[in-house]
Parts: sequence; structure tokens; C-alpha cells
Amino acid sequence: MTLSLSHADLAALHKASFTLPRPWSETEFAGLLSMADVFLTCGDGPSFALGRVVAGEAELLTLAVDPNAQGRGLGRVALEAYEVEARRRGADISFLEVATTNTVAIKLYLSHGYAESGRRRAYYAAPDGTKIDAFVFSKPFERA
Repeated sequence: MTLSLSHADLAALHKASFTLPRPWSETEFAGLLSMADVFLTCGDGPSFALGRVVAGEAELLTLAVDPNAQGRGLGRVALEAYEVEARRRGADISFLEVATTNTVAIKLYLSHGYAESGRRRAYYAAPDGTKIDAFVFSKPFERA
């Protein structure tokens, strides 16, 4: 399902959902969504996934769920919608980055068949200046 949220709505939801990595601005969402290979999906409720597909590879750019609605499966639904659209656009594999401290997201990705394929040392900067590693996860898509 495709969301019909404005760039301002996306930025507000992203800000409510993230301090690490830093929240994206309305201008950043507008710029990303102006690219032909970028797409936005969601399930029901205040959540979305932003991804892109290039040369058969999908990248989950971000996935956000309103903190007041967490624990209701909205992240799972948004991730599944992202995967369906990525496959529809010809992706054979999906990649994503996640902070090593984001245990909720890591649990979600692992439960959906993603596996660690790399690690980026000191990739994210926390608001206090601390550097945090990122896992790179990947998931091959089965052929239909």
C-alpha cells in the first residue's frame, strides 16, 4: 500500500521515531521522493518504509513507526509492504543498515530473514557525540 502523507508528515513521523540516526527533514524527503528509483510504502497506521531499487538491489532507506503505536505490528507490515514493492520493481536482494543499539529493529529484521552481511564501524553519531556501529543486513528474495 502506498502512503499519501505529505513530506512534512513524513518528516514529523521520522522525527518522532528517531534520534539515531538523526531525523530527516521535509526537504530531504522531498528530494528522495523526487527520484524515480525511490518509493514509499506502509501498512495501516502511523508508519512507513522508504526504499529504492537500483540494478536489481533494494535498499531499505528508513522505516518509521510512531512511538505511540509501537508494539502493534506496524513495523512488520511496513517492512512487508516494502519487500513486496521492491520485488515488484525487480529486486533480487534487499539491504539495510541498522544501529547496533536498535534491538527492536534488529529483532524485526532477523525475524523476517535478514542476516548480518557487514558492519560499519562508528557509522552513526549519537546526539551526545558518541559513535555507534551499524550492522549491514541483507536478504535474498526468492524467485516467484
